[in-house]
Amino acid sequence: MLTGCSTAPARPAAAAATTVEVPAVRHPTGETPAWWYRSGAARAAGNGAMNGRARNVILFLGDGMSLTTVAAARILEGQRKGNPGEENQLSWETFPSTALSKTYNTDSQTPDSAGTMTAITTGVKSHMGAIGVAAGHRNDCATSLRQPLLSWLELADSAGLATGIVTTARLTHATPAATYAHVPNRDWENDADLPAQARGEGCTDIAQQLLASSRFGRGPTVALGGGRREFTTVAQRDPEYDDKVGQRLDGRDLVAEWKQSHVGGAYVWNRSQLLEASDAPALLGLFEDDHMQFEHERKQTPQAEPSLTELTLAAIHTLSKNREGYVLMVEGARIDHANHYGNAYRALDETISMSDAVRAAMQATSAEDTLILVTADHSHTLNLVGYPVRGNPILGKVRGISSEEDVPGDLARDQTGQVFTTLTYANGPGNTGASNQQPAGPKSFLHAPSSFEPREGRPDLSQVDTEAPDYLQESLVPLKSESHGGEDVGIWARGPGSEAVRGTVEQNTIYHFIVQATPKLRERLCAANTCDAHGVPVELPKPVDFEKK
Repeated sequence: MLTGCSTAPARPAAAAATTVEVPAVRHPTGETPAWWYRSGAARAAGNGAMNGRARNVILFLGDGMSLTTVAAARILEGQRKGNPGEENQLSWETFPSTALSKTYNTDSQTPDSAGTMTAITTGVKSHMGAIGVAAGHRNDCATSLRQPLLSWLELADSAGLATGIVTTARLTHATPAATYAHVPNRDWENDADLPAQARGEGCTDIAQQLLASSRFGRGPTVALGGGRREFTTVAQRDPEYDDKVGQRLDGRDLVAEWKQSHVGGAYVWNRSQLLEASDAPALLGLFEDDHMQFEHERKQTPQAEPSLTELTLAAIHTLSKNREGYVLMVEGARIDHANHYGNAYRALDETISMSDAVRAAMQATSAEDTLILVTADHSHTLNLVGYPVRGNPILGKVRGISSEEDVPGDLARDQTGQVFTTLTYANGPGNTGASNQQPAGPKSFLHAPSSFEPREGRPDLSQVDTEAPDYLQESLVPLKSESHGGEDVGIWARGPGSEAVRGTVEQNTIYHFIVQATPKLRERLCAANTCDAHGVPVELPKPVDFEKK
């Protein structure tokens, strides 16, 4: 027993707290950007984050990675190893520090990825759809230009650290965009998406803001993901797909502009090119016209897409060349997309893929100088239900009992005599009523209907392979796309400053965990006169104060 206990990861001792006073406000009307920033700073400092001495920071963001998604993925990974599954742990579940994150937006109980990631990257909660700007209206360009928020990647760039972005979504999608862009509407990914009024008022699209972010220092040293079409013009044919062209109407080839401003840097669009570019001082990788492929579909060839693990390791390798340290955001984006599709197989498979990437990052870094955090931006409506016996296939039908009073048997049955699965969704395209795309009964991937007919009872699943990758779990409410959930998500941490990650915190506190635990970040904030007498960054920073002179 003593030997077994000695191998468990030790939890760091709770760090000494620093008190920051926060004025009481009326909610939600009193929640100004400055109040959000100060309140997040107070919670992090009160948890002892100021005692951190991190040189590097890696934030892993599992988009839509609800606690149910984590639990089900944990079991699936364990079962793939030939074990019952419940005893398994994903890589980050070995981390010594954990907390819960409250994910609501300023205007919505159930949030979206833009507003939530803005909270994580800037320390300020904002509206649904906001990218790097304080709360306002989704299409109000003029107001948004007056209230940009500084992200911790921009802060790190200004402080001389190398910065990196890795995602399996488009680089211009909500989560990665919130690390470098400032727009009130997440949909403004390229100039063709930008309304004429917004353009006239001075707003610019997200793709070109990736290049413009160099005003804080050098811009991202590493940017790897999908979304080639957002960076190239309608006159440019995609290098991988003959039937696709770029979407830009302004004639700007942003890939060419990036190459021109990064002498010696490498632009890559497939796996072999990424591996060959290991010595390049800067990396831009656009591996798909749109989002990158699900891991289930990803081909294992040199010309195919790299895995999330390969992207993560390439980023760490390049960023580690900077003597001052680095910050890196890695997004497992397609967990969210699979959940929206109502397809648990792909959602869990993508979660396992991110676990592999986290494990690789742990092995490639040291817990002595690198703070690693794993979290999600929001949850989904995936449920793990029924009373299946221990080790029952997590994607299968419930074998066990249908209520606490039953005697364990073979397949559990509902009150109409039908079998049912362990995993279900509260809403989404898996509803078994007839749709304009698929007949009544079980649905299969990909299914995005525009209409449903009322269902009559439940279908007979006894002969249906619910473990098949394309099976869509049943949903109660018929929707074209399954919705997000509003409950808390997890935060897991290891490394310098990780002991501050505990309790239930507002999501914007994650930003403050990072900046307070990283001396070079908080020193840069103090140099801009945003710190109190204890050296805690408490005043909302102005981005213009961090731009190159």
